[in-house]
Order: sequence, then structure tokens, then C-alpha cells
Amino acid sequence: MIDLHGFGDQLLQGALITVELAMASLAVGLVLGLLGAAAKLSSIAPLRWLATIYTTIVRGIPELLTVLIIYFGATIVLMAIASQFGYDDYIEVGPFAAGVTALGLTFGAYATEVFRGALQSIPKGQHEAATALGMGAFRKFQRIILPQVWRVALPGLGNLFLVLLKDTALVSIVGLDDIMRKANIAVSSTKQPFLFYATAAVMYLLLTIISMVVVTWLEKRASRGMRRG
Repeated sequence: MIDLHGFGDQLLQGALITVELAMASLAVGLVLGLLGAAAKLSSIAPLRWLATIYTTIVRGIPELLTVLIIYFGATIVLMAIASQFGYDDYIEVGPFAAGVTALGLTFGAYATEVFRGALQSIPKGQHEAATALGMGAFRKFQRIILPQVWRVALPGLGNLFLVLLKDTALVSIVGLDDIMRKANIAVSSTKQPFLFYATAAVMYLLLTIISMVVVTWLEKRASRGMRRG
């Protein structure tokens, strides 16, 4: 049994924070990805330009810088907005909120291209058939488009989530008590960097394996549903 010098529970708590951060960022990123893909395929030029600017800027900036900019910049922006309404107290953006925003923006920028390719793979005839059947835009998206987009996009989204899961470690630099920060605290206390960084690596690896199993199951489920349909 490996002796973690009493830091085992702390590392497990850090793992929970890591999972919560990853899942929250995934939810934000999926919404942004769908919106970005719809904007890029829109017939409205300003929407296409806006989506292109978003994906170009976010994908061109290292994730670490995005985290730092959001963490320190959001406070400045919120205080500037609040001051317009007469609120002068200090507003602090927490590391979790900053991490979700930064990682969600990054995931959404890459997911935009995944969703765009998936949307373009749907034959135009299916859109026309749904319209001919009297389906509204929302019902057509829910019943016809989304299931097929999900099936096509899932492998790419799964790969992006694995990257997102590892990128959560970057948020430790702004004070989030995730696996990496807990490992750093343990290293500072025990002076055993190899032990705790190796333990952190194993924990990330286990989370990655679990994620891969879940994604594989979802892919099989989505494919089976399409064949039955």
C-alpha cells in the first residue's frame, strides 16, 4: 500500500473538483459549439463573421493564457459594468467560474468545427422532407437533425473531452483545489514530488480511461439507435 502521508483524501477531493470542472465546461462548450456551428452555416453574414472571429481567437490563444485572461480580466470587466450602476465594491471571479468559462470557451471553439462538419453531413433532402411533413424548426432539429449530428460528432467530441479533462490541470494556477493543486500542496509539505505527481498522473489516467469507456458506450448506443431507425 502506498503511503500518501495523509493526503489521500485531499487528492480524492481534488479529483471530484476536477470532474465537476470538466463536466461543467463540457456543458458550456457543447452549447457554444452548437451555436457556433449554426452561426457558421447561417445565411446571415454577421453571424458567420462573429463565429469565425470567435473560433479564430480562442483556438489561437494557449489555454493557459485563456484561463489567466478570464480569471483576471473578468473581475475588471464586471467591476466596470457594476460601477455604471453605482456599485463600487470589489467583485471577485472565483477560480471555478473562471475555469468553466475559459475551458468552455476553448471546447466550444473546437466543437464548433466538429458540429459544423456533422451538420453538413446531413442530406438536404431530409430537411426538405421534414418541412414537407409540417415540422417546425425546433421539432425538425429535435427529431431529425440532432440525433444524426450527435452520432456523427460523438467521436470528435469524445476526443475533445479527453483534451478538456487534462486541461483542467491548468486551472490550478489560479487557485482551484483540483488534483494538481492538491498534489502541489502535498509536495510542498512532504518534499516528495515524484510520489505525488506520479499519483496525480495515475488519477488523470484513470479518469481518462473511464471517459473513454463512456464515450465508446455512447458511440455504440448512438449507432445502434440509427440502425434500428
